[in-house]
Amino acid sequence: MNHSAFPAASDFDCDVLIVGGGINGAGIARDLAGRGWRVVLAERDDLAAHTSSASTKLIHGGLRYLEHYEFGLVRKALQERELLLKSAPHIMRPLRFVMPHDPAMRPAWLIRLGLFLYDHLARREVLPGSSAVPLRGSELGAPLQARFSKGFVYSDGWVDDARLVVLAAMDAAARGAAVLTRTAVVSARRGASHWQATLRQASGREQTVRARALVNAAGPWAGQFLREAALPHQGERLAGRSLRLIKGSHIVVPRCFEHEHAYIFQNDDGRIIFAIPYEQHYTLIGTTDVELPALPRQAAIAAEEVAYLCEQASRYFHRPITPVQVCWSYAGVRPLLDDAEGKASAVTRDYLLEAEARAGAPLLSVWGGKITTFRKLAEEAADQLGAMLGEARPAWTHDASLPGGDLSAWVGAPSRPDADFAAFAGALALAHRWLPEALVKRYARAYGSRVQRLLGDARGLADLGAEIAPGLYEAELHYLQREEWARDASDVLWRRSKLGLGYSRAQQEAVARWFAPSVAQAELDPMESQS
Repeated sequence: MNHSAFPAASDFDCDVLIVGGGINGAGIARDLAGRGWRVVLAERDDLAAHTSSASTKLIHGGLRYLEHYEFGLVRKALQERELLLKSAPHIMRPLRFVMPHDPAMRPAWLIRLGLFLYDHLARREVLPGSSAVPLRGSELGAPLQARFSKGFVYSDGWVDDARLVVLAAMDAAARGAAVLTRTAVVSARRGASHWQATLRQASGREQTVRARALVNAAGPWAGQFLREAALPHQGERLAGRSLRLIKGSHIVVPRCFEHEHAYIFQNDDGRIIFAIPYEQHYTLIGTTDVELPALPRQAAIAAEEVAYLCEQASRYFHRPITPVQVCWSYAGVRPLLDDAEGKASAVTRDYLLEAEARAGAPLLSVWGGKITTFRKLAEEAADQLGAMLGEARPAWTHDASLPGGDLSAWVGAPSRPDADFAAFAGALALAHRWLPEALVKRYARAYGSRVQRLLGDARGLADLGAEIAPGLYEAELHYLQREEWARDASDVLWRRSKLGLGYSRAQQEAVARWFAPSVAQAELDPMESQS
């Protein structure tokens, strides 16, 4: 696997240099590498360190976008839902949503119409359709206030967003891409036929890359990259798109209900929030839409957002949600295309690929987007880049699995993604009877069919090395270093997993101490430590 070490040469060439290791950058790198292009992806921080690990973690068409008449976006996203569920059934799963009906918000006939469209705008093979449900006296209504007597259920999907980015990057690397984390593109000068870029690792070491094309997939920083790092060719001016920077924040509280459905709540300000079962013992509530005047280096939730999410959830749950219950929170900045809508919640979630090759070497900038449509965005980007590079190469990701997503060696021919995963988890437990049940479930969810690369020849817990924190053994940490670019404790505890939620400060510090020698070595000699 081509991990984040610089090649030994002082300078090196590639076909496409991609700036940004979020979901769009990783997806484009994967698609291009699979078509045989020489690809370098550079991310200044960790993969999915910002927006792409701060989503509501849904694979969805966007039911509420129907109210803004974005039928094309909803249809495109609905078409992608089941493709994604099939490609990685270990990190994605179908999820049923309950919408309690509040007559003061929207009439029942309007909700039925919206759900009918949602069911039929794209073909469904896996996900069941919507229906009306009684809430009073039912398991689904038990957590809710008594005034909600009926509601509706519909289908979407859940995804581990940060792991999705890592899997796309792993697939790209397996197909020949160089994935360089903790590596900033500090300048990129455009020439007639090539870009010449300077890459700088966290240690300060620099390397020059010559690329036939440049992809600006820097997310919220895409405009800033064009203004500050991309150097134009012969007096040309590189202009970025007008973006709306919208902060979305989430809170995590102790579990509010026992069943596995999620809730979608309609707020009195016209917005919606979700309440989703999360990491077994918690409920995830979000999101907010707060417009930012400027881009922060690291987004953080504000006290007003915590209060807002608690207040809106408490309008529905019979046990109020209060700020003191919040176990964890996170926030991300979504770079949305400015479509002149007044409310932040109404701004389009669609994307725009802006290609330009007339003034020199090809440049493709990615504006906007959402996790659900990342594969389609990457496919369209690869098509456009191929055309600009003078050679169209066929698309391939439509039916392709992501790393760990092909379970056929364990369960035979695929049927339904959720059923296949359940069978896989059962087979894994039988094959490794010495593994505790909780560890089997977590390994199956995180690594899918790649789990054997972690377990190796282990025949007991002692073979996994020291237990650095509860349920976290050295074998897994070595695997994450070797295969998934993990460099420090936060990479493991908050992105490759959410183990940090259940660990004490002392346990988190134990993981940080384990990483300390390798982090120091990486800073001294980045080539050797990551090769």
